[in-house]
Amino acid sequence: METDKLYIQMFSLHGLIRSDKLEMGRDADTGGQIKYVLEEGLELSKNPEVGRVDLFTRRINDKTVSDDYNRPIEEVTDKFRIVRISCGGQKYIRKELLWKYLDEYIDKSVQFIKRQGRLPDLVHGHYADAGYVAMWMSRLFGVPFIFTGHSLGRSKLQKLLHDGMTQEKINRRYAIDHRIEVEEEVLKSADMVITSTNQEVEEQYGQYENRNGPDYRVIPPGLDLEKFYPYYHSLLPEAKADEEVLHAHASILRELGRFFKTGEKPLVMALCRPDKRKNISGLIQAFGEDRELQAMANLAIYAGIRKDITKMEDNEQGVLTDMLLLMDKYDLYGKMAIPKRHDFQVEVPELYRIAAETKGVFVNAALTEPFGLTLLEASATGLPLVATDDGGPRDILANCKNGRLVDPTNTKAIAAAIKSIISDTDLWEKYSKNGILNVRKHYTWVTHAKQYLTEIHRVIGQNVPAKTDDSAPSAIGRRLAKLDHFLITDIDNTLIGEDNSRLPELVAFLREHRKQIGFGIATGRSVESAVEILTEYDLPEPDLMITSVGSEIYYGAARHEDQGWRAHLSNQWDREKIYSLLTGLEFLEYQAPENQREFKLSYNMDPGKDRLTEVHDLLQKNRCRYTLVYSHEQFLDILPYRASKGKAIRYLSYKWDIPLSQIIVSGDSGNDAEMLRGDLAGVVVGNYSCELEPFRGNRKVYFAESGCAGGILEGIEHYEIRKKISETAS
Repeated sequence: METDKLYIQMFSLHGLIRSDKLEMGRDADTGGQIKYVLEEGLELSKNPEVGRVDLFTRRINDKTVSDDYNRPIEEVTDKFRIVRISCGGQKYIRKELLWKYLDEYIDKSVQFIKRQGRLPDLVHGHYADAGYVAMWMSRLFGVPFIFTGHSLGRSKLQKLLHDGMTQEKINRRYAIDHRIEVEEEVLKSADMVITSTNQEVEEQYGQYENRNGPDYRVIPPGLDLEKFYPYYHSLLPEAKADEEVLHAHASILRELGRFFKTGEKPLVMALCRPDKRKNISGLIQAFGEDRELQAMANLAIYAGIRKDITKMEDNEQGVLTDMLLLMDKYDLYGKMAIPKRHDFQVEVPELYRIAAETKGVFVNAALTEPFGLTLLEASATGLPLVATDDGGPRDILANCKNGRLVDPTNTKAIAAAIKSIISDTDLWEKYSKNGILNVRKHYTWVTHAKQYLTEIHRVIGQNVPAKTDDSAPSAIGRRLAKLDHFLITDIDNTLIGEDNSRLPELVAFLREHRKQIGFGIATGRSVESAVEILTEYDLPEPDLMITSVGSEIYYGAARHEDQGWRAHLSNQWDREKIYSLLTGLEFLEYQAPENQREFKLSYNMDPGKDRLTEVHDLLQKNRCRYTLVYSHEQFLDILPYRASKGKAIRYLSYKWDIPLSQIIVSGDSGNDAEMLRGDLAGVVVGNYSCELEPFRGNRKVYFAESGCAGGILEGIEHYEIRKKISETAS
């Protein structure tokens, strides 16, 4: 990859994405978005200004889907890759179940980015889940963050409530409140939002409290015009027949022939997912209620890919069942086709062309339509449109002038619009020609990519300080990605204590070698208290802070909390239950509120025979999962079972790909014990508590003679850190 050219990272986590034979319509998560991101990434990578585009998605190893989705990296071209990162197990699951695994995805993506040795110039999240991931990548690496929502939670919520679904059921099924909360945070953080229509900006993003946070740019998607060429190309004598296209053409005609009594009629065609919002039932009613329209045309509805309706999701099952019932109600046998499958790579373009050859019409009767990519596909082949008077169709028909807008709830209006086009040859020809020419004028990926790059150059220019300066608060990940050595130390009685005579010398060492060694603290203090004492002693800004006995991790001056660590600790943690159980133990004194945290309960407890055993027995008897830390023979902290300073350091080592052997840790008391175990280079300062005496003799733990900062400096010399970082630098 050429380092002087743009490196763009795009994120689209849910759905099934591969470079060939897209399975669009397979389910609710494999809709137009996967085609959008694939074609956008491919076109951007063709631009000479771009060095590489990586499209990040989820890696899936599931017998119910193709092995293609289990490939870690798919090299689409020499400049465009699909990168698959695992999270939430290996099975393919719907997007609403992915939320709790997104922080795991972030951690593994950070690790991947560091190992490849090149940071992105910007990140672009598609849909709310990927927007969350891209937002955190932006915060960690100090790069611009672009967002495209595709669909938004507030609009979905309104529609579901209107359909009679309760708020409780909506949340249980779609986690809608959490999605909206994330979207608000994303809008507050995004540098720019790219939309397909003006309606999205005004009516959809306009519903959000943070709607005024980012800049908005309307950049419509484009089409692969080599695939969606006009229907008359195949009719020209000089046209060369592609065998695959001819086969698709014959297959489609054969399939439609199974349904129609009279195949020569104009074809009224719809292509969409089996979703209630798509209003398939409204189109069937319009056709079924109008005998004249039935005499004039046939109806074909391609509603996703299905094998067994009874095994599909409730929403899809309901829509498909309604289709069959309406077909029977209006006795549309011989007049209506509902094929079970279609190949998006070859058959879909040919579907449009077949409909155009019959002088038919493409219908999108969706109740709401943010954009409507199928409208562009149909238009490019020369098929006129009847479309819902909402969102994207308004913009598309205004630009292309190739059809009619209708009220999707008015079945008579839908039928009348269809009849007006197929019954007037001159009007049909006008709309067909307008669609072909104007799609090529307004909706190409070349045009999209050109506008996109113009806008992101502007955004990147505004972010130049964060992009180039590792000391900027928002660029902490950029700095961590370059570091291979770290010093992480406790504060009280370790970094700072009764003997601070050598503290200036340690500070000078850290500042002199800042480019080679990172600085972190691991303390029992809260983050607020830790910042206060570090400021008091004028100490360097830590690159990372492990606070509250390892239950919280923060990065840089901006104090970005590590959400992956929070998610990791929340597993089987029941703070209220533990608090309630321990309330009855008289020898425990609950500390002040400022010492309590979401993942930490803190008590005062004097030494006493069997007191720790009694606490353990009580919690274990009640099946609590926890970590118990007793220090200075005075303080008892109870944390999630996954929490401790040592476990936090090991998590950071994994996430940022820093070998444990190249991390020096120093401490003085029992709450430092966990981080002195294993492959870490441990230092126990001279003024240590007797709780650490069992570590004496461990070859990976150095017991210093000097106290506090002097002991840390001894450890640095013992482990020959100056020599190692100079070798690394050279």
